Formats: sequence, C-alpha cells, structure tokens
Amino acid sequence: MGGEKVLFAVHDWGLGHATRSLPLIRGLLDAGNRVTVLSTGRALRLLRGELGDRCAFIALRDLPKASNRSVAGFYLQMSLALPLILATFRRERRFTRDLCHREGFTRIVSDSRVGVGLPEVPSYLLFHSLRHIIPGRPQRLEGLVEGTQARLFAGFRRVLVPDAAEDGGLSGDLSHHLARDWGDRLAYIGPLSTVAPQAGEADLDYFVTLSGQEPQRTLLEERVLAEVESLPGRIVVALGKPESGSRSLDRGRITIHDYLDRPAQQAMMNRARLVIGRSGYTTLMELAQLGKKALFVPTPGQSEQEYLARYHRQQGHAHGVMQRRLDLAADVSEAETYPGLPRTAPAAESVRRFLDMVLA
Repeated sequence: MGGEKVLFAVHDWGLGHATRSLPLIRGLLDAGNRVTVLSTGRALRLLRGELGDRCAFIALRDLPKASNRSVAGFYLQMSLALPLILATFRRERRFTRDLCHREGFTRIVSDSRVGVGLPEVPSYLLFHSLRHIIPGRPQRLEGLVEGTQARLFAGFRRVLVPDAAEDGGLSGDLSHHLARDWGDRLAYIGPLSTVAPQAGEADLDYFVTLSGQEPQRTLLEERVLAEVESLPGRIVVALGKPESGSRSLDRGRITIHDYLDRPAQQAMMNRARLVIGRSGYTTLMELAQLGKKALFVPTPGQSEQEYLARYHRQQGHAHGVMQRRLDLAADVSEAETYPGLPRTAPAAESVRRFLDMVLA
C-alpha cells in the first residue's frame, strides 16, 4: 500500500480541518508513504507540532477570512471577497502544478483547499459542506451554489465526505439530501477524529474548548471567562491559542489553558461530563466518538455551524445557543437535559476506507 509521494493540503479556518486531517496523514505515513503538508497559520503550527519531522511542510496563504464582528458584516465581507477567492483558487492551482512538476507527487489530498488539485495527478478532496446553508434556506439558490461548487471540484477524482452514508448522518443537509446527482465522484468514508474513548472516571464537570476565526474566538473567550465562575464543580477551559504556547492559570476548581495539544484535549473530553464549544463539524465528530453531552455555541455568521447546532437540537441530541444570547449557567443546565450525540463507528474504520480509495 505504501510508496506514494503525497501532497496533503489543509485549510486554515479554525483548527478543525487540521485536527480531522491528522489521522489521515498519520495513516498515510504508517502505510509507508511520504507526505508533504501544505497549510498556513494556526493549522500549520498545529500540524508541525503534532507531526514533527515525519513530514515536510510548505506554507501557502489560504483564502481571505472575514473578520467583521457582526453577522451582516461577515456575509458582506465574504461576498465582496468572491473575486479574491476565485483568484486564490487560480493561484493555488498554478502553484500546485509547478510544485508537482518539481517534486513528482503521485497523489494529492486536499482538505477543503479547492485550488490544490490537478486532473493529471490523482487528486482527492476531503469536504463535508456540499450544500451551503443559506439563511432562509432558499432551495433554488442552495441548489445553484451546489452546482457551482461541483464545477469547482472538477479537478478532483473523488470528493471524500467524512460522514456516514446513512440518511442525515452527523452533517444533515450539508452532505445529504443533495440537489444534484454526484454519481460515483462522491464517497462517504465515515467520521474522522483523533479523539477516542479512554478508560477512567469522568472527574471533570465541564470542559470548555474555544476555537474559530477571530475576532469571534476572542469575543467568546471574554464572555466565557466572565461567566465561568457561575458554573459549579471542576472546570477546565482551553482557549484555543496555539501561538501562546502552554501557559496555564490555576484558579482552584477552574483551570485555564491557553492551548492544549491533541492528547491533552482528548483526555479532557473523556474526563468531562459535558463539553462546551463551537458546533464546528470536527467538534461534532469528536464528541460523537465519545457519545458526550454538549452545549454548542456556533460562531456568529457561520451559517454551517448555526445549522449544525440547530439540526442536533432538533434531533434531540444536544442544546445550542447563539453567542449573543449565551447565559452560561442557564444554558449548561438546559444542555444537561439532552442525552448527547449518538456514538459513531471508530475513526480507524474511516481511515482504512480513505487509504483504500486514495492508494488504490
């Protein structure tokens, strides 16, 4: 199965793409393949820290990111940035073609970096948001966007969805009940996660894990730190700032970490009775591996996260609340009445399906 030279590109939007790509990169390495990781920003720092000298690394700028504090401003910024987004895809495609010509990559895997893929090199796109959830859910417009997106993916041999094929799965309408027939270009490989169940007692009452784009990550941090004393019991907070290193503050029953690496994050999720964090898809996959109770606070302006929090509340799995309405004590109390996300199959099965497809 080994022997391929793989370029693995990772989108830098929060830390979710980097953490879900980790088990796939490790799977490729363990199977005897050589891997070069292409990313930028926090995602690249996380991957360097986790993979060390097992991989080569390339820094390449990613898509422009909206930084507006308001939801309306976020959508306006992203709409105005569309020409720059398309130009970024073209720049990435040129860079990838030149890089593959020089380095001789035999496979390309791209987690959501649409420009890093070539028709002449077997290329695979890891992507879960095949349908963009548009406020108000206009079906024709969502179908039009889905079709446009499918054309942007034309350079990829297959689109690999990290979800179960069963109706709804974890992602709901994001990757199920689609408007177009994707045919055999679409493959559901199953959920991905570096988090796995561990033996031991749940000796933490709450684990708060913050992530996402600025300034919303900082705004949620400020709100959580102002209200966390209102929660009873033993609490650990991870602020999601890898650039700050491993600084910690112990307040007795409350411990605050600037950043926790993947093993520490996994340990805290296992130890907590309830996890508080964003409703990013990677977080959902991690909590589903554990079957944990959760309180979801979607990033303002990110309709995907807002949809996922709403979808799992409607499914009766977990409570979700908009950031501007967050009352930590009251919302945690509500979240504790939900059973938690249903457990999914071990991520190792998804990694095995991924390797079978990419290395065939």
